[in-house]
Amino acid sequence: MAYSNFTLADARKTFHLKTVEAAGLFADVEPVVPSTLLTTVLERNVPLAFAIGTEKAKSELIVASVLVELREHFERRISFFSGIDFNVNPEEGLTGVCDFLVSLSPEQFYLEAPALILVEAKKDDLTAGLGQCVAEMVAAQRFNAEEKNDIACIYGTITSGIDWLFLKLEGKKLYIDMSAYQISQCDIILGILASMVAQKA
Repeated sequence: MAYSNFTLADARKTFHLKTVEAAGLFADVEPVVPSTLLTTVLERNVPLAFAIGTEKAKSELIVASVLVELREHFERRISFFSGIDFNVNPEEGLTGVCDFLVSLSPEQFYLEAPALILVEAKKDDLTAGLGQCVAEMVAAQRFNAEEKNDIACIYGTITSGIDWLFLKLEGKKLYIDMSAYQISQCDIILGILASMVAQKA
């Protein structure tokens, strides 16, 4: 088994998670105004990615741009990886490639704990990616513990580039935000991501 084989039910059962569905889980975060550069990039790239319609196009043209902006917002004190092998425990299925991963370490040449945000890009159906994203979040929790660099919460995002759904894993408690956000709300999306880095959500 690998991350991509997990359904939400599989992940909950395998890792003994309790799910909490919460509308507006991140509703109180402060928006972060996107830079002029990101605004320009999204104005150009979003229609193109939408027209192409593939997961790859949306990842490259939208998601990567937002995460690079997040890294710049924190003055490169965090690191951001794309398409990284994240093999933590093959026996439990915690193995495979993460679409995107954000670490609180500034080290950019290799992944260093603590891993913080796992981002799964999906073509359209966000809920289809829940199990995969949750398994990656559990893997991040284990990775951080093994590296003796635990943090209170691990976060996850499932996105089509256009729509963004956010999750939080605290111990064995999994929170799923029932409010989805659209890329037109980029300031709110950046605010949520920034609050995750600051561990304020």
